[in-house]
Amino acid sequence: MIDLKEIKNKIITKNNLYCLCVISIIFFLDRYIKLLILNNFTENTYYLNDYINLNLIWNTGIGFGLMSFDNQIFYNSISVIIGLVIILLLFITIKSKRFEKFSFSIIVGGALGNFYDRIFFKAVPDFIDIHYGNFHWFTFNIADIFITIGVICLITIGFFIKD
Repeated sequence: MIDLKEIKNKIITKNNLYCLCVISIIFFLDRYIKLLILNNFTENTYYLNDYINLNLIWNTGIGFGLMSFDNQIFYNSISVIIGLVIILLLFITIKSKRFEKFSFSIIVGGALGNFYDRIFFKAVPDFIDIHYGNFHWFTFNIADIFITIGVICLITIGFFIKD
């Protein structure tokens, strides 16, 4: 028989509560900065310096604008898949050990920020444009930064920590 109290005790641990805090902080930081950009962005491009511009674009695809189509069925299918991946990452976060748990929390926080935009705006606002001369990297947002940091942490853990 399934003991719900035992399952609850395994899920609600001190480390998992810390992870929930990390996820929440990243999500709300991403929401706050995106709202600042959306509410105060009056120009097409705002130059911060020789290497960084703010250039608001709406990304309907997945990472780096890949798979951007005007097909609503395709968009909704991708959104469902992304939602399922986020749920899977939450379960992995709960089951992971310390460093992996923190890395997955960073990824989930960023992913939830972008997923929120996909659901409520039907696109993700990307606005950070890094460039050198005529070379421009893909335009991205704060959530993308956290997702990237989390992935880099997981790769680093994979190289240096042996189980």
